[in-house]
Amino acid sequence: MIAIQPATDLQTWNSFLASQPFSPFLQSFEMGEVYRDLGQEPIRLEIWEDGKIVGTCFGHVVPARRGRHLAIPYGPVIAASCRQETVRLLMEALKDSASTHHCSFIRISPFWKNNSPYQIPYAKSAPLHLLAEHIWLLDLKEKTGEDILKDMRKTTRNLIRRAEKEGVQVRASDDPLRDLPIFLKLHEETRKRHSFTPYTNAFFEAQVRNFHKKSRTDVTCTLYIATYNLEPIASSIHMHFGGETSYHHGASTHKYPKIPASYLLQWTAIQDALTHGDHLYNFWGVAPRGLQPKKHPFAGVTTFKIGFGGYPLELMHCIDIPLKSSYYLTRGFETLRKWKRGF
Repeated sequence: MIAIQPATDLQTWNSFLASQPFSPFLQSFEMGEVYRDLGQEPIRLEIWEDGKIVGTCFGHVVPARRGRHLAIPYGPVIAASCRQETVRLLMEALKDSASTHHCSFIRISPFWKNNSPYQIPYAKSAPLHLLAEHIWLLDLKEKTGEDILKDMRKTTRNLIRRAEKEGVQVRASDDPLRDLPIFLKLHEETRKRHSFTPYTNAFFEAQVRNFHKKSRTDVTCTLYIATYNLEPIASSIHMHFGGETSYHHGASTHKYPKIPASYLLQWTAIQDALTHGDHLYNFWGVAPRGLQPKKHPFAGVTTFKIGFGGYPLELMHCIDIPLKSSYYLTRGFETLRKWKRGF
């Protein structure tokens, strides 16, 4: 028997998510509360087969001017035993929920490998990605710091040591809400320097507020700050869940371009992940393999991230499920936007 039902229990949800090979924190129960704080209604569905939970799916209603829609960030998360018929029924339930909230389409960005056996009915390839689809991962299982240093690119190793020699200090904030303005100031400078569309300050505040008081056994976050001559010059927000540490947000100043603080910051976060017994470090998005032209928006960060060692994970491209004819106006607008952004 298959049942698709609203979720109400945080522990049941997060326990299932943490038991999967990949545990994307964007599908955690708490992430729904982040979006609720931003005025975007969370929708959480649990998937049961024969009395056993086999999947979870969190989405939030986005009241975008280009088209009100239901966004599914890195979901649904389903067990390997989940049947194709169950996926079909889940899509029907999502369509019902999205229609109830007057959405014109559903945008799904599953954390599924490109060769996933599951088929999503009614799907059209989305003109834009919702989240990174080319991920760079560092395996931490049975590794020591020396193992990881040895596997790094020589240049990356040297830059870490240079930052230490130059006196860069990296600390994990004991009060991320108090220190968040440091990150926000650096992030605004980074945004202007690279001309990207950022998360809002309200998003960062909601994320830190909902996660910073958790213990390391729950979904939690760490705010790192790198200083040079007592001045903050780089900062990041790392997320922790299910034995994974994810580098989610980064920012830096260009005031000291020859001081490689970001390298030492990442190395500090990797060492902390090892100390906590994490099995995976997620650097987040990189440019596609073999297609890394200089104009690609991720070209610069790709060189930075892969220097630490690791391997790529290629995810299924984002898909849309149209619900109203107005979706096709959104699709046309986003196709043009994609071309302008260089993706």
